[in-house]
Amino acid sequence: MPVTLDALNVAPEPEFVAALGAIFEHAPWVAEAVAARRPFASVEALFSAMREAVLAAPEARRLALLRDHPELAGRSARAGTIAAESIAEQAAAGLDRLSEPEYARFAALNSAYREKFGFPFILCIKRHGRASLLRQFEARMSGDIARERETAEAEVFRIAAIRLDALVTGEGRFRTTGRLSTHVLDTVAGRPAAGVVIELAEIVGPDEAVTVARAETNADGRTDAPLIAGRPVPIAHYELRFHIGDYFRRAGLDLPEPAFLDLVPIRFGVAEPEGHYHVPLVAGPWSYQTYRGS
Repeated sequence: MPVTLDALNVAPEPEFVAALGAIFEHAPWVAEAVAARRPFASVEALFSAMREAVLAAPEARRLALLRDHPELAGRSARAGTIAAESIAEQAAAGLDRLSEPEYARFAALNSAYREKFGFPFILCIKRHGRASLLRQFEARMSGDIARERETAEAEVFRIAAIRLDALVTGEGRFRTTGRLSTHVLDTVAGRPAAGVVIELAEIVGPDEAVTVARAETNADGRTDAPLIAGRPVPIAHYELRFHIGDYFRRAGLDLPEPAFLDLVPIRFGVAEPEGHYHVPLVAGPWSYQTYRGS
């Protein structure tokens, strides 16, 4: 449950540590280390203090912070014995719904990575789609230990920042979320297109796509809420599917059957998880265009 920064600043130390103990995986000592530095003027200042506490910790404790992270789609994750925050994060990335061959692939990667580096592969999976996650996993296998330690620790900080931003409200919050939105314009009527069914899918593989959102445009030609908001937009290839043929049929246009344009798919890539991607459709019965808008 969210807590205000003001409340944390005046809370007894045990309550402060209990509230922030899971920001870093199995490491309440990070919250203990910064409790005496209160009050914090901003959420960003609180995070900076926690980050400094990790960087100032003894080598053994910093390494333990990495080693205590759960494997992605590993046995503990499948058994539900990892931290609640990690369970939710892995489920949001679809890692609890893999096929047996996919689980076997993760198991092989996890084993090879841990054998080489001595700690599990760590990635802020809220910032990655499944295909991007696997690309990162395979690419980082070729790194050296020093660089991988640095990369893994940076990912720990990304995970912690997102957790802290979701938990603590107050001044000076930092940017950990992105947004993906759309709208549809009818070039025949010269107005927004209301009632267009839209689907957003993440392209997972050559023959696999996972539906992320489904919505219908309102009187302004927009969806009532962004298709993705309040979290990072995972790095991935996406496809927006606009059911524009049904819209023009309802408008009473004399269309051939099948219509020239029925379902319009637009594929695009997201490389900035904290960015705003606005992907509109400007369409008539015979043509359409799109662009990255604002």
